[in-house]
Amino acid sequence: MATPFLAGLAVAAAALAGRYGVQAWQAFKARPPKPRVRRFYDGGFQPTMTRREASLILGIRESATADKVKEAHRRVMVANHPDAGGSHYLASKINEAKDVMLGKGKGSGSAF
Repeated sequence: MATPFLAGLAVAAAALAGRYGVQAWQAFKARPPKPRVRRFYDGGFQPTMTRREASLILGIRESATADKVKEAHRRVMVANHPDAGGSHYLASKINEAKDVMLGKGKGSGSAF
């Protein structure tokens, strides 16, 4: 007599768990999509480089210290140096970004 009762209880528990699972899955599907964070800056270069653009090029914050700027400049230049197969244009932009972040230049220092 107890065996059919326990079997019925197990079936009811499985049905409730299945119902909860289906509801959870529907709620998961219906949630609004999260905006994806872009890892890279989407766009070209400005005519006159700003601190924001310079910090994006070097991969640092706008309020970074001079030591952080020099360290980031070295890291980015090693990856993009013209002698190692990099672009002369990108190297000039990286150098210009360092100058802007260190406050050394007013206009566009790029040779291009």
